[in-house]
Amino acid sequence: MAFDFEQVHNYHERVVFEAVARLSTSHPDFDSGMLADVACMTLNRLPVRYVRHDVDMMFYLTEKERTAMDKAIDEALSYAFAYVGQRANRPLVST
Repeated sequence: MAFDFEQVHNYHERVVFEAVARLSTSHPDFDSGMLADVACMTLNRLPVRYVRHDVDMMFYLTEKERTAMDKAIDEALSYAFAYVGQRANRPLVST
């Protein structure tokens, strides 16, 4: 029997990548590496939700769960942008 896991992915990845790209215009001082760090930090602050089809995830959530998920994503993005921005502005300390 052959298995097809090509469609399996973390639901939050696409949502976070799109949000980081959209918000990047508000952070012109962030280079592509910093934006990738923001995406990673954001994803690490969110629960992993593996799905085959994104529509399946949204179909089975209540309105309350969707609202909570959106809030969690927004909070994680805000934290990650602030954290990465602060770290980038720190002088390097040599030892």
